[in-house]
Amino acid sequence: MLGDLPDGVAVEVFDGVARPSDSADVAFWVPPSLEHDPVDMLEDMPGLRVVQLLSAGAETWVPHVPDGVTLCDNKGAHTEATAELATAVILASVRSLDFFARRQAAREWAPRTTGTLSGKRALIVGAGSIGAALARRLEACNVTVAKIARTARDGVGTLADLPELLPEADVVAVIVPLTPATERLVDADFLGRMKDGALLVNVARGGVVDTAALTAEVASGRLRCALDVTDPEPLPADHPLWGLEGALITPHAGGEVDGFLERCYPPVGDQIRRLAAGAPLENAVEHGY
Repeated sequence: MLGDLPDGVAVEVFDGVARPSDSADVAFWVPPSLEHDPVDMLEDMPGLRVVQLLSAGAETWVPHVPDGVTLCDNKGAHTEATAELATAVILASVRSLDFFARRQAAREWAPRTTGTLSGKRALIVGAGSIGAALARRLEACNVTVAKIARTARDGVGTLADLPELLPEADVVAVIVPLTPATERLVDADFLGRMKDGALLVNVARGGVVDTAALTAEVASGRLRCALDVTDPEPLPADHPLWGLEGALITPHAGGEVDGFLERCYPPVGDQIRRLAAGAPLENAVEHGY
């Protein structure tokens, strides 16, 4: 999956537990997951030049990677899978598929009139590759889509436009990296500006949303939510969000689809070839993302 590598490059498979056979000689490291604690491993790699993540998110690693070591994420590898899940949970919530699933588990035939996505307005907060892929899918469902990002560009506004756009959106999808600037971006004020009956979708990171504020809004019945990520994560079994009919929760499953390794590792091989050739690396993390 890495492709042909330059002469002199030796690959050692890291199982997430055993130390490399020669830690001092490791120049390029691919940790297995965001959940793995990097601190002690990094201290054992004095020659390390690159930490290459398999994930698109890098917030867990940013505080630990030492100066002089380049941290790279894997933007693009999970774009289609995450946009697909976001579309699926939006449709499931709007068409009350979560309600019907609970009735099926109870062996109860319970017809009801549901909402429809066609003709609705969506706001995508975070207009990167996943946001663009989600926009294409929603537009195919006859949804009018507005997009905002950190930097304005053609067809894309900024956070300054939130007060105007939030009250108009039937669906608000959050797809931003978790940084100090975006932590608790979706707070009580943000949620309070959303229209009654609107759906908040979070396929970003749990820390982008104030969980207590969201729980209060969903418990009141004013808003609904579809969350692939939560804060805390995993969501404790006794958390009230689990029991709210307006909440649809998936366990950080956005990128967990068939072909995970085939998507993630070819870009890693490209990075190794760039490093060996002295070429600029792709997806180097700056300013937290």
